[in-house]
Amino acid sequence: MANITRITEQYIAEHPYIKDCLKKGLINYSSLARQIAAELGVSLKENFDAILIACRRYKRKLKNESAVENRILKILKQSKIEIKNKILVVVIEKVHFSSILTIEKEIKAASEPFNIIEGTNSITIITSEDFLELIRKTFRHNIIKESKNLIEVIIKSPKEIELTPGILHYIFSLFGEHGLNIVETMSCWTDTLLVIDEKDIAKAMEILRF
Repeated sequence: MANITRITEQYIAEHPYIKDCLKKGLINYSSLARQIAAELGVSLKENFDAILIACRRYKRKLKNESAVENRILKILKQSKIEIKNKILVVVIEKVHFSSILTIEKEIKAASEPFNIIEGTNSITIITSEDFLELIRKTFRHNIIKESKNLIEVIIKSPKEIELTPGILHYIFSLFGEHGLNIVETMSCWTDTLLVIDEKDIAKAMEILRF
């Protein structure tokens, strides 16, 4: 019974569209139980009741999630969105930071965006396409990857965001459910930065209307 409960809850959690319909009361429990049994390869005859009970219990758990979701939506409805086009993302090998500070000074002097993400073995630079040649000249053979024709979406939220769990997960889930890829992301206190392909901007703005 415990194992059936676990795999049933895991199945629902891994299928966001089913989870969403369950949360909204749009699911036929018997049909869902049959589907879960069939896809997981367990005996429907032996496990139907257990799966059914697990689905109903999971529905009750989702009530708590709904309360959290309402808090998240309240924050996002108070947020403002800024868009910057012609964004460039360049991934480079780890280099001496003085080189990065040099180009940062020049780019910021031009009042253009400049953000960096430092990883274990590489550094990602997010800036305007206007500075591609400067970056190429500065880092020469250290460039791993270049990505152009991108859009920077900045979600500026009220300070309550730091006390509200699940906001980033909620945003990422929205993008995933609508088939939108997030090229890069970073956050700084109340600001959440998403870099996406420019062809996705219309759909992104549609799903970000909270």
